Amino acid sequence: MKKLLTLVLLLAFTAVSFAQKNEIKAMEKAVKNSNFASAKTALNSAEGLIGNMDDKTKAKFYFLKAQALYANGQGSNDEIDNAIQSLSDLKDLESSMGKLRYTEQANQMKTQMMNTFLNNANNAFQTKDYATASVGFEKVYKMSPVDTLYLYYAASAAVTGQDYDTALKHYITLKNMGYTGVQMYYYAVNKENGEEERFPNMQTRDLSVKVAKTHTDPKDEKSSSKSAEIVKNIALIYVNQGENEKAIGAMADARAISPDDIGLLLSEANVHLKMGNRDKFKSLMEEATEKDPNNAELQYNLGVLAAEGGNNDASKKYYQKAIEINPNYVDAYNNLAVVILEGEAAIVEEMNGLGTSSADNRKYDELKEKRSQLYQEAIPFLEKALSLRKSNIDAARTLMNIYSALGEMDKFKEMRTLVEELEAAAGGK
Repeated sequence: MKKLLTLVLLLAFTAVSFAQKNEIKAMEKAVKNSNFASAKTALNSAEGLIGNMDDKTKAKFYFLKAQALYANGQGSNDEIDNAIQSLSDLKDLESSMGKLRYTEQANQMKTQMMNTFLNNANNAFQTKDYATASVGFEKVYKMSPVDTLYLYYAASAAVTGQDYDTALKHYITLKNMGYTGVQMYYYAVNKENGEEERFPNMQTRDLSVKVAKTHTDPKDEKSSSKSAEIVKNIALIYVNQGENEKAIGAMADARAISPDDIGLLLSEANVHLKMGNRDKFKSLMEEATEKDPNNAELQYNLGVLAAEGGNNDASKKYYQKAIEINPNYVDAYNNLAVVILEGEAAIVEEMNGLGTSSADNRKYDELKEKRSQLYQEAIPFLEKALSLRKSNIDAARTLMNIYSALGEMDKFKEMRTLVEELEAAAGGK
């Protein structure tokens, strides 16, 4: 009975080995004939037998699998990813075996694949097909993980194409691996034309300077770090996705690396504003104005914030500062007039509350004059806003009402005509 059992096991093993050889031969023949559909069919059959393959057979299987799935570049994205993994599995297996039977052919295939991916990615980026470019650069990185620059390119292409989920994934990977993107560039001046040229490496440059003597004035230059850009983009993507808490955490990392980045500071301020943290928003905006005192937009935003907080005097100062920096800042003129005219409501309310006594009549005249002075203060800013933006119908309507209240009928009629023209133009659009 024992001998019979052994015979049965032997026959089973022989049958499995025979099946392995048949499927692998079928894969090999189909690949040679570029019949990749048949190769994939045989691959699916052989995949279930891999646990019983010896290392030599398994190495051949990995190589054929990569060829079948890559299909001369015609495989799907997932198939090509699996082909890349199969080449990696082959490399690991043959390294452990100490026999590199298929590794050389696999390396040639890998180089060809990387060149194809890189060319396709570059072409896609040039034609603004950022999704394809990002996928291509990522595949180059997968085939050569030491070349982290290509993962950075994949992230950059994804964010340019507004594929923020993919970009975020790549940026987080880059951040976690400590990627900086710092490179050393090697330059020397061409004696023949006097122009500075960049060399691919130090050795080539030094040969040109010291041996060939075709160049002079060698110079080494280190590129700037991309760390700040990476963490900044992580933060901004979180903002875009509405992940405010994560955005603030990422911005803390970014600002630690790049504390003087005004754009990053403003982005953090806007996140706090969205979250209702108005005090933090104000402090960050004030910090930004200290760093960039001649930024009209910062002054304007502080004016808006002060007005919303009911501090009209501070608001006026910020708007006036914005106008001083940028005399053509239309919105600052508009808002300055609005803040001035906000005082009208209290005056009108007091006027309406007066009686008919002589004292009340005198008070009424005083308040009427005060209101007129308010109008006179606002008029120059409204007129300037209208002159800078001819289609500013809000400024035109406000001026029309003011001129009517002041009894300046010629200006009222002129402004009424303009308002009617602007309304007609707006209605026709």
